[in-house]
Formats: sequence, C-alpha cells, structure tokens
Amino acid sequence: MTKATLLTLITAILFAGSASAQTQTTATASPGYTTALGIKFYPGAVSIKHFISRTAAVEGLGYFWNRGSRITGLYEIHGNINGAPGLRWYVGPGAHIGFYNQRYGGGASVGIDGVLGLDYKFKAAPVNLSIDWQPSLEFSDKRDKRFVGDWAGFAVRYTF
Repeated sequence: MTKATLLTLITAILFAGSASAQTQTTATASPGYTTALGIKFYPGAVSIKHFISRTAAVEGLGYFWNRGSRITGLYEIHGNINGAPGLRWYVGPGAHIGFYNQRYGGGASVGIDGVLGLDYKFKAAPVNLSIDWQPSLEFSDKRDKRFVGDWAGFAVRYTF
C-alpha cells in the first residue's frame, strides 16, 4: 500500500467517524456536558471533544508547534470513578497525520495513536479539565517507523 493511499484511507476514516458522531442525539450524552472546545497544552493543540454516547466520545486535535503540525482523531471510552463525582477515566485508539518543517527533516507522517487519561467536569461551571498520555506509532516518508511515547497533555475546555 502506498503512503498516499494510506494517508487517504486514514483521512476518510477520521471524517466518516466525525460525520457519524454528529448524527447522534444529545439524549445519549455523557452526564455533565456533550461537547467541549479548548486548548491542550504540550505541545499545544486546539481540542474539540464530543460525546456520541454516555460512555464514548470522539476528540479532534490540531497540534501546531516548532517542528510542524499534526491532526489527530481519537475514539475515547469513558468510565466513572466511584466516589469522585465529575471525574472519569478514558482510554481509546486513534490516528494522526503530521507534517514536519524542513528544519526537522521535512515530509509527512501518518500514525496510530492510543490515549489514556482522566477527565473532570466542574459541576457549577462550564469548564472541563483533562490530563492524558498519548503514545503513537508513526510512519514517515522521510524516516523509519518509530514509537513516540512522550506526547501527553493537559486540556482546558469550555463545555456546552
């Protein structure tokens, strides 16, 4: 399979998942919020998260940093933590497409991602916080495949 075909396939899967998520009703939304929009720190991303059921969400991330840019789509399974209202754990798979600056070798990459984290929604305010670890396996047109284990983030989002 060529890299262009793989890139096209991953892009189509991400858009199909996004379209499917938008057709779900808000009656199945997670307690606390349905959609959240904000910023994820390290290395710096715009984040939008939308619940498609009480226990499943899709998250889109647009990273922009000194090495280039990266677009990531994640499917997250959420679960409650007993005795901690508003706090939930989540885990799930995803995929990304990245573009590197010439200073860092240039070129494009695609990859598969995982995510493991905690999500908290303030009861009295439209604010959501999350912290997670997002390892990935990256395939590049300029480098060999490689494991990237240092992606993590702290997100602050407005909920609606």
